[in-house]
Amino acid sequence: MIKILLFIGSGSFLGGISRFLTSRFIQNTFIASFPYGTFVVNILGCFLIGLFYGISERGNAMSSELRMFLTVGFCGGFTTFSTFANENVALLRDGNIFYFALYTSLSVFIGILATYLGNLITKII
Repeated sequence: MIKILLFIGSGSFLGGISRFLTSRFIQNTFIASFPYGTFVVNILGCFLIGLFYGISERGNAMSSELRMFLTVGFCGGFTTFSTFANENVALLRDGNIFYFALYTSLSVFIGILATYLGNLITKII
């Protein structure tokens, strides 16, 4: 059990750092009221988790430790629902109803689509 927790913890550490750097880079590139950084990170994370679970379902392609490192650890640390929720509250508080609706609907729809596509790619190759 300790071994699995260390895999998850190290994946989460790397995912959190990757989220911070990626989100910051994107948000600084596209300066706007819309939270592009978190949006891109969450969609990319959805795609990756679909890809990782798809690969793990292909028999011996991935050990359970690596699956936990990548999915629960890295993707869990990389994506962030709490930031997504906080940014939505800020959009509502600032009266940006359009961006709130756009951000929420696109995040859910494209996130599910990205997860599906990531998983689908593993079936094709």
